[in-house]
Amino acid sequence: MAPRGVLCLNKPPGITSRDAVNMVQRLARPLKVGHAGTLDPAAQGLLVVCVGQATRLVGLIQELPKTYRATFLLGCSSPTDDLESEVEPFAGGCVPEPEAVSAALPQFVGRIWQRPPDYSAVKIGGRRAYDLARRGQSPQPAPRTVEIHRIELIRYRYPELELGVECGSGTYIRALGRDLGMALGTRAVMASLLRTAIGHFRLEEAVDPRRLDREHWLAFLRPARDAVRHLAVLRPGEDDLRRLRNGERIAADLFLPAGERLAIVDERDELVGVAEVVAQGVVKPLINLPA
Repeated sequence: MAPRGVLCLNKPPGITSRDAVNMVQRLARPLKVGHAGTLDPAAQGLLVVCVGQATRLVGLIQELPKTYRATFLLGCSSPTDDLESEVEPFAGGCVPEPEAVSAALPQFVGRIWQRPPDYSAVKIGGRRAYDLARRGQSPQPAPRTVEIHRIELIRYRYPELELGVECGSGTYIRALGRDLGMALGTRAVMASLLRTAIGHFRLEEAVDPRRLDREHWLAFLRPARDAVRHLAVLRPGEDDLRRLRNGERIAADLFLPAGERLAIVDERDELVGVAEVVAQGVVKPLINLPA
């Protein structure tokens, strides 16, 4: 069987997520390689990469909550909301007291409206917002709902503010800093961003992609089942497993709500696909990994 599985990379700053994936792609050819959750070039930290048939699981990993440590500079602004463009001091802004910072954070927890940065990959009329912004246009991406699970104040010594953030997919941390600065009566830009976790994947488990070589990269490849470790497990019999592989529904002795997803494993405990509960005791296949 061709290799398939998950690589946890520690993306260094200064390269794109695509650059990191390409490093793996050169070693894994002709296998497919894809990543779950882009990091901006200036950001660093955990990038989860799927290899071979495990690329079918990328969407499930993207749905997992992400955890960051972010540092912001108060009292200034930039077109990109970070240090990647010209930073200008904000005249007339206040110097927030620590108590004011702590008091402002809860309003950004939960499901909130967030406007993506002008320099972002959001599409507007079929064009990336950053392409429009670089051409001197004002893309003004529409606000959308994102979910912030937790914000922790780690350190504050004006102008530096360091936060720990756990959030859902699609959240822009630099936009969060921008909006927090405005709520505090000033402005803010993101100075650094470190992603420390994606769901159950942790930065401590990750390898610098520049360390990988053709002889040893497979030693860092984790089983495809690791991608769905957060799901309940169903081990059907041989006949039901064949039905699932053929796209058919099966009956299962389960007490799970409709919409719940399941990791389907064979008698060797290897992942063979993902299924969904469609009614009490009825399961349909969502993703099949070829044998």
